[in-house]
Amino acid sequence: MIRNFVRYYKPHLFLFTMDLVIAFLMAGVDLIFPMFSRSVINDLVPNKDMHHMLLYSSIIIVLYVLKIGGNYFVGYYGHVVGSRIEFDMRRDLFKHLQTLEFSFFDNNKTGQLMNRLTGDLNEVTELAHHGPEDLFISLVMLVGSFIILVQINLGLTLIIFSFVLLTIFFSIRMRKSMMKTFRSVRQKTADINAQLESSISGIRLSKSFANEAFEIEKFHKTNYAHLNSRQDAFKAIGMYTSGNEFFLNMMSLSSMVVGGIFVFKGWINYGDLVAFLLYIAFFTKPIRALIQLTQQMQSGMAGFERFTEIMNVSPTITDGEGAVELKSVKGKIDLQNVTFRYEENGENVLSNFSLSIEVGKTIALVGPSGVGKTTISMLIPRFYDVSDGQILIDGENVKNITLKSLRANIGVVQQDVFMFYGTIKDNISYGKPDASFEEIVEAAKKANIHDFIMSLDEDYDAMVGERGVKLSGGQKQRIAIARVFLKNPPILVLDEATSALDNENELAIQNSIEDLAKNRTTIIIAHRLSTIKNADEILVMTEKGIAERGNHENLLRADGLYARLYKAQFKGYIPDEIANAFTND
Repeated sequence: MIRNFVRYYKPHLFLFTMDLVIAFLMAGVDLIFPMFSRSVINDLVPNKDMHHMLLYSSIIIVLYVLKIGGNYFVGYYGHVVGSRIEFDMRRDLFKHLQTLEFSFFDNNKTGQLMNRLTGDLNEVTELAHHGPEDLFISLVMLVGSFIILVQINLGLTLIIFSFVLLTIFFSIRMRKSMMKTFRSVRQKTADINAQLESSISGIRLSKSFANEAFEIEKFHKTNYAHLNSRQDAFKAIGMYTSGNEFFLNMMSLSSMVVGGIFVFKGWINYGDLVAFLLYIAFFTKPIRALIQLTQQMQSGMAGFERFTEIMNVSPTITDGEGAVELKSVKGKIDLQNVTFRYEENGENVLSNFSLSIEVGKTIALVGPSGVGKTTISMLIPRFYDVSDGQILIDGENVKNITLKSLRANIGVVQQDVFMFYGTIKDNISYGKPDASFEEIVEAAKKANIHDFIMSLDEDYDAMVGERGVKLSGGQKQRIAIARVFLKNPPILVLDEATSALDNENELAIQNSIEDLAKNRTTIIIAHRLSTIKNADEILVMTEKGIAERGNHENLLRADGLYARLYKAQFKGYIPDEIANAFTND
């Protein structure tokens, strides 16, 4: 883990090295002053050497002035290095998240993932800046002080540094418990962020059910767990800092008492004792920095652990070796003996399922929930991989096609439309980010949303709100359809694409969808059967597979499940046996 952490310094090695060099020079300045004090007391004052006293004082003043610039450099550019490392980590983590498949996001809360991108990495930033710098300065001060003090008096130096060893030993013993508490804090912080994201996103639902008190109670439990974890962390910090402070105070006291005894015995003089006391004052600061660093390291490494935990998740759906670009797509789709389950040990959603869709044909899938209609639409663009069997496009296994080119040639409109926070233009252009404004307008016209957009004060620059809250369900659906018009793919997948439209809008847009589907391979998943009457073939699916297939007229003449459902929808009621067989996917 340390190796992974250190490699993020490589792009910023020059600035990081300069930071350490200047920090080293600043530590050297601090080591000079006690020796100057010793010289003043032992030599310059007794000899009344005013010339050298003023000369040395002037040199130290100049060094202190230069130290101002050093402090600025370390304070500013040291934090810049930490922030750039955080930037790199956040970039890598977000990029890695983009490679992970749907199943990963099915099993991880959005709020927790957001916390790993923000809160966790903020802790890492402080560690990245202060960690190496404080460790380096502290070691320089401790080693430098030890070397100088040994030359002054070995016995007193060993007595004083025995307390340093006790402090180090105590810190090591406390490290494990502190790491455990900081891990818990990071997890509970992620939990509270997940709870907040869920509650705020669902605020309209909670208000519609008058469940504000219920949401407050849910949040209280998560918030209380977070409080307890913080209290445990503060308890560990309190024990850690108070114990170390005791050893430092004992070190200062012992240096005063034992040093005084040494003066009485004539083993050191007053100048040496002053130098000792000054060095004690100087290197208690780096020791305290090391104590703070240990605390900071536990928090920062807990955040980095959570960072690497995600980075170590390998995507299972990737470009295979020798994957080819999908070009000049005709659009023939073959599902050959496909078996699929969402969980490794779960039940099969599809079992030995086969289906062939000819180029340019429109196929509609209808049937009860859970028989795999939507699953088929997810398997073709490889949002999930088949458990067994294979899916071919123009005779090429989708696993042998690059993901980018595969999905670039498939347009998907789902029932639950997602709107990004931004303008209507931004959301339509998502289908083709480099599209001209004229192309965006044309796509909106084809989706029958242009007139509504122009009725708004800011037309295409109107904001849609968080997840499109300023738009109706039908308006969001039509914007999603406009995205696909703009993308203009050879293969279309429409999963309840008109479900949110009223009858008038449905009729208005149906012709547009049919125009878009011309000469393209199209899969329509529908519950409202009026939207699929013109499909080339309708497949009636049940748990046992394809129960009926044919065009609308042939299925009506067959007077089977499809015919009974169709008649029931238009009569305004659904018999029990039909209702049990057909539900909205």
